[in-house]
Amino acid sequence: MRAVVLVGGFGTRLRPLTNHSPKPMLPVGHRPMIELLVDRLARGGVTDVVLALGFKPEPFMEAFPDGKCGDVKLTYAVEPEPLDTGGAIRFAAESAGIDDTFVVANGDVLTDLSVADLVAAHRSRNAEATLHLIGVDEPSAFGVVALDGPANGGIGRIVDFVEKPDPGTEPSNLVNAGTYVFEPSVLDLIGAGERVSIERSVFPELVERAGLYGFTTEDYWIDAGRPELYRAANLDLLTDRRVFDRCEAIAPTAMVSSSATITNSIVGDSVEVGNGAEIIDSVLLAGARVGAGARITTSLVMGSVEATAEVMGSIVGAEGMVPAGSRLIDGALPDPASA
Repeated sequence: MRAVVLVGGFGTRLRPLTNHSPKPMLPVGHRPMIELLVDRLARGGVTDVVLALGFKPEPFMEAFPDGKCGDVKLTYAVEPEPLDTGGAIRFAAESAGIDDTFVVANGDVLTDLSVADLVAAHRSRNAEATLHLIGVDEPSAFGVVALDGPANGGIGRIVDFVEKPDPGTEPSNLVNAGTYVFEPSVLDLIGAGERVSIERSVFPELVERAGLYGFTTEDYWIDAGRPELYRAANLDLLTDRRVFDRCEAIAPTAMVSSSATITNSIVGDSVEVGNGAEIIDSVLLAGARVGAGARITTSLVMGSVEATAEVMGSIVGAEGMVPAGSRLIDGALPDPASA
């Protein structure tokens, strides 16, 4: 089984963390997000993955110089220009010569979904395309479906698909969870080299053709593309919420003072945490520096927080520095707008 993974986005919502690194290369539990995703695909029977690349393709190629992620073969399809989700899928599939049933996954989605079960459900209905669906409390931020079939587990035909409807107009609480199974015929709905949204153009057309199905599960699922959700995706690995993935709170190469306090937080590779520092509900990414007596709460830190500074609800990128004794509340350094 082959898969196309969409990893070409700009990661705008996670700036400044993504100023120099594409979003799927950011760590989740000390490993790049893309590795966790490919592991999940491999558990479901995927043997070959095509990375649909656009923004900053080089870090992916450098991370996997032998073209392998675990036992999965990787190939790269670098868009000559942004092609949106549908255009990127067709470009990647054609570049890799895909001509049979294949999986598509968004590069910022983390889930315990069984891809093998999704593929089996797809084939059981001779579907043209099958989407993984999840029920959420606030569906208007996603692609929302109406399903002619079981809404609490199992597969049914999708009779309506609305991308990001206005709040209160959603046809259900079931949303597109970012993992699909496609037949090659889906690619015929996307013009070669054209910029096409799979969500706004292709899925509604498949509804009209009665070829779009949805597979509903209650698996763990998170779209890690926003700061608060990216932080949650990391911290969830410290709990029993995940079926397969876990991690230690503190990476072996981190240097944490014995007088520092680490509470429900992840401390990444080569991080330094000084005397008396407090880290609460936060993620310190590889290379971060925290000075003595600093306090960091509900934040993401890749740069430097100097002695006795306080950071709360904020993002500090690799080039960010919070001066000694200062406070950063609900902010970001460097300013994401300057990227």
